[in-house]
Amino acid sequence: MRKIFLVFLLCVTYVQAQETIISGKVIDELNLPLPGAGVNWLNTTISASTLEDGTFKIPYSPEYTKLVISYLGYTVDTITVTSPKYINHKMTVAKGNELKEVVVDKTRKSLERSQVKAANVTTMGSKELLKAACCNIAESFETNPSIDVNFSDALTGSKQIKMLGLTSPYLVISEENIPAVRGASQAYGLSFVPGTWVESIQITKGAGPVVNGYESISGQINYELLKPVNDIPFFLNAYGSTDSRFELNTHFNKKISDKWSTSLFLHGNTRVSKNDMNHDGFLDNPLAKQINVMNRWQYTNAETGWVSFINFRYMRDEKQTGELDFDPDTDKLTTNHWGSEINTDKLDVSSKVGYVFPDMPYQSIGLQTSFNWHKQDSYFGLTQYDIDQKSFYSNLIFNSIISNTMNKFATGLNVTYDKYGEFVNTTDYSRIDNSVGAFFEYTYDNANDFSVVLGGRLDVHNRLGTFATPRMHLRYNPWEKATIRASAGRGKRAANIFAENQQLFGSSRALNIINGGGKIYGLNPEIAWNYGVSFVQGFTLFGKNTEFVIDFYRTDFQNQAVVDLFASPQQALFYNLDGKSYANSLQLELNYEITHHFNIRTAYKYYDIKTDYTTGLQDRPLQAKHRFFTNVGYETHIVDGGRQWKFDFTYNWMGKQRLPYTGSNPEQYQMGDYSPSFSLMNAQVTRTFSSVFEMYVGAENLGNYKQKKAILGNDDPFGAYFDSSIIYAPIFGQMYYAGLRFKIK
Repeated sequence: MRKIFLVFLLCVTYVQAQETIISGKVIDELNLPLPGAGVNWLNTTISASTLEDGTFKIPYSPEYTKLVISYLGYTVDTITVTSPKYINHKMTVAKGNELKEVVVDKTRKSLERSQVKAANVTTMGSKELLKAACCNIAESFETNPSIDVNFSDALTGSKQIKMLGLTSPYLVISEENIPAVRGASQAYGLSFVPGTWVESIQITKGAGPVVNGYESISGQINYELLKPVNDIPFFLNAYGSTDSRFELNTHFNKKISDKWSTSLFLHGNTRVSKNDMNHDGFLDNPLAKQINVMNRWQYTNAETGWVSFINFRYMRDEKQTGELDFDPDTDKLTTNHWGSEINTDKLDVSSKVGYVFPDMPYQSIGLQTSFNWHKQDSYFGLTQYDIDQKSFYSNLIFNSIISNTMNKFATGLNVTYDKYGEFVNTTDYSRIDNSVGAFFEYTYDNANDFSVVLGGRLDVHNRLGTFATPRMHLRYNPWEKATIRASAGRGKRAANIFAENQQLFGSSRALNIINGGGKIYGLNPEIAWNYGVSFVQGFTLFGKNTEFVIDFYRTDFQNQAVVDLFASPQQALFYNLDGKSYANSLQLELNYEITHHFNIRTAYKYYDIKTDYTTGLQDRPLQAKHRFFTNVGYETHIVDGGRQWKFDFTYNWMGKQRLPYTGSNPEQYQMGDYSPSFSLMNAQVTRTFSSVFEMYVGAENLGNYKQKKAILGNDDPFGAYFDSSIIYAPIFGQMYYAGLRFKIK
């Protein structure tokens, strides 16, 4: 199939459309899209409607000269069109028709699946991010059925996300399409992005576009930050929980001139009390402090076509964990008490500069650049781990069309540079990685029922070599409200085995690399192919909107940096794959509108994930084969100047999980082959008092489920059987929280 795909990619021919299509976008006075606006040629039956992002496409012929755009409550506009050009139209509220006493009770979905993109993309809006205790984006996926949130270890309290059954290193995590969580930041990077800073999150299943690099294997998570030009002058969010975590977020926004706007984001959180709910003598969550500051600038000049963003950010994060009696002043790197400190400094400077050609609005050129410094000083018991990463990234992208807007392309060049200073105790694993790559991506969209994206890139990397990366995404709408998608693509990456598996430092395991002669820790790069199909059908059931989704994806590894926890409980082996490694993911999803503003979202997921270890083909550890998810959300009608209630409930059931091998340990230090299945329930209630003030209360793990024997050898943490990394369930138990949000508009 790979050969067929490569031949297909290389044999793409130019498609000349018989009918010229013009496209455009309809927005309101706040520059927000107007979905469902009517667009038609005067005195003809040729018409179109704008999509959820306000865009439209409509056939054009020289005899058409007057384009009529209409939207309820807005002035009907008639535009003179003399050539097939891109149309960006802003509508104004009709005089005398201002809605003073009427509230439009029609809201966009908080979780939207695109019907027009070739890739399988789901967008989480800000409304979805507010459904849970979303303190950082690592905690923002609890209500999303496509992402699995797992517990990485029993010490740091960090959460690990998975998609298609694969952990986050196989996902490209980007900030406004600039790589953000990678390398040294892989373990904790998502917890360094406050949820209130985020405007939306786009989740792409399967291989991502070649424009964003070659590393994507199972998908991409891209988060968009709040834009200064659209943000409100002031925002405040305060949060506190029963696990002694307290958080404060403030946003300040100012319009400097008609072209310049700026935002200042301040975030701080702390955990001040020691908690040991399972009575094992260890902290359930670390004592922690974080300060996070970002200054964001936006320049927009609609007349000349220039737009740019500049971000400056600094973060300091401190964690202390281990035994309850551990005191870092007296016990650090001693056998008095087992403890750990993880201190991280992070500095980021990034920019995006774009230019849209005024006479050719379908054509643009953009430059993305970023500099990142990430420094982590840490120790785990008697093991020291320090990593310092300095990175530079640049991506130049040119977008245009071939003959008409049904045939688009993007091409460009990108450069990456990563300098790692990495030490495990006294062993030096420092290195420099750099690459230069070129890409080309062609998109055909007939503006109706078919689109295809074919992309390829060629990269030269000092450690990965010279290699090609092909990708393909296809969409077809066979009938009303039905969408079929298919994708295929190849990904390649360098595994940062220590940064990505820091939970293993919280154990007595010896970390042994079986040298395969490669250039990255003695290992070869990871290479995998991902294939997937998706079917979405919308329909009406008992008069209510319903959506049914089937996704199936398979990832085949040609090579992999295998982490083997089956050979012995006293060691973790790292070696190149010798045999098979694959991940099959099946998701069935049903979304139903029970009544107006009362929705239920359900999903069943089946995973078949296996790897050839030294002990043979085994299920990947700490991954449930079966998972069931339900989210129920209800909102009361808007009354009394905007006051309303919002209720949200999420249920997760996890089937049994294969556990790392502990059978050769003494009986009291064994955990068996599989974990028990269990359920988790979260809930939140929000009371909106006005358009500027609301309060919320919530609970996580309502059933109070706690993993038994969370830390092996907790009675002898410096002994041969200590292991805090075998975590499949919560260890804290019930957690309650409350908070408030205040705005100045």
